[in-house]
Amino acid sequence: MKKQLMNYETLLKVTKAISHSKDPEEIAIMTVEGIKTTLEVKGCALFLFDRKKEQLVIGASSGLSDEYINKGPLKVLPELTESLRQGEVLAIYDVLNDPRIQYPKEARKEEITSLLSVPIIVSGNLIGVLRVYTIEPWEFTLGDVNFVQALAQIAGISLTMARHIRGLKNSIDVLKTMREVQVRRTTRKTPYEGVPVSVSSDELNR
Repeated sequence: MKKQLMNYETLLKVTKAISHSKDPEEIAIMTVEGIKTTLEVKGCALFLFDRKKEQLVIGASSGLSDEYINKGPLKVLPELTESLRQGEVLAIYDVLNDPRIQYPKEARKEEITSLLSVPIIVSGNLIGVLRVYTIEPWEFTLGDVNFVQALAQIAGISLTMARHIRGLKNSIDVLKTMREVQVRRTTRKTPYEGVPVSVSSDELNR
């Protein structure tokens, strides 16, 4: 019950902060850091879907090394794309021995054991994926999945609104603006720097 209450409180706080932001990077950062902190997992990453290349491109991450994030493109097979568009959630208990994992060696080095992948869908269109990574073997509960799905939906709507506000054509254009902002910023010293003051690290840890 305590964990469910914490997830609910975090969901409200992150939703409130996201609703006041028009910055795609802030939206992505608040989402991944909110999930990582609440679920107390190794890391979380938000990917945007590049339809032309049929691959996932990193938008924001928390708790993962630069080496792992930059390991290479994540190709999406046609059958997997269709399942993602249908809103199917992928939960992998043993990452190191699952044939669906494209970079098992890199996952081992990063000490990743389990993975949860939730599609970000807006108006029937797949725009990205949220992935949760754990060190310990993790059987994701329905509560975990619902929490990540809720934030995926909120992030997706917010990113789509930010795209329209800025007159951008698609999700990859949003990603380009996010990268431009990242280049201009200095390296963050804590996982919470860059999150608007409306969601402080203390609030996320309550």
